[in-house]
Amino acid sequence: MKALVYESFGQAPKVTQVPDPETPDQGILLEVKASGICRSDWHGWIGHDTDIQLPHVPGHEFAGVILEVGKGVKNWKIGDRVTVPFVCACGTCPSCHSGNQQICDDQYQPGFTHWGSFAQRVAVHRADTNLVRVPESVSFEVAASLGCRFATSFRGVVAQGKVSGGQWVAVHGCGGVGLSAILIATALGARVIVVDIQDDKLALAKAAGAQYLVNAKNTGDVAATIQELSRGGAHVSIDALGSKVTCYNSIACLRKRGKHIQIGLLAGSETNPPIPMHLVVAKELEILGSHGMQAYAYPELMQLILDGKMDPGKLIGRKIALEDAVETLMRMDTFEENGMVIINQF
Repeated sequence: MKALVYESFGQAPKVTQVPDPETPDQGILLEVKASGICRSDWHGWIGHDTDIQLPHVPGHEFAGVILEVGKGVKNWKIGDRVTVPFVCACGTCPSCHSGNQQICDDQYQPGFTHWGSFAQRVAVHRADTNLVRVPESVSFEVAASLGCRFATSFRGVVAQGKVSGGQWVAVHGCGGVGLSAILIATALGARVIVVDIQDDKLALAKAAGAQYLVNAKNTGDVAATIQELSRGGAHVSIDALGSKVTCYNSIACLRKRGKHIQIGLLAGSETNPPIPMHLVVAKELEILGSHGMQAYAYPELMQLILDGKMDPGKLIGRKIALEDAVETLMRMDTFEENGMVIINQF
């Protein structure tokens, strides 16, 4: 099969022919119809993820059609349209038994712990635990866009933040995670304030439903500005970028008993950001993370799409060929993309 492969961290990948993955017992072999390119893929390519063994095929946001079914799989058949969470669970550990497959003790992640979806085919283990059915009316491109950024934002906004109508939600960063959070929070009836340093990304945020736009380059005190706009501070604030500055501002902009949700990855030089712990204590703030979403929780998300309350397709910026993914992957740290990039030509 054709796949994008890198043999050294930080060195240019190449598109080449590699052996097809074997169909695992309890798993399936998937023909990839669409795969998102995420900044997490860039983190892996740079070498921030210690689980990756070289040579490696990245890609963890994908959807497609089942080509082969391994022995022991009960709920799926050849031809089914499916996607998966980016955290694939074992289904048997204490975390899974508690319903928290997104932090499975024995998780595997295509594109990180195993070869991923920047390829014509990808193997998925533990199919009965991890596959999500894709309705005929949902395109493969939209289904792929849900796998990491959108699903993680959905769980962050809905399950962790428990956002409700009329609340103020601040979103720091208007990349794929941020735009997803805006779309979801708006669908729930929240009033959304967004922060970025690029006017074109703020324009996308407005199109996704944001009510107030804050350009951090032109704003002396981002946290104070959000508190003023929201008349007391955000009920929920999301660091969708993952930097020391956005993390700090997200916590500092909250009202009393507000919730900070960390979704953006803090890696490399941004690891271990300073936290205004005096505000956490004085205001009784909550600091929460969101690390993907369980496969069993996807139907709620899918239903909102089917009901027309959310359209993740609005967040897709470009659709490209696998060969074009080489340059796109290497430039993910420039934040030049407006919207998600989806590979749909293999």
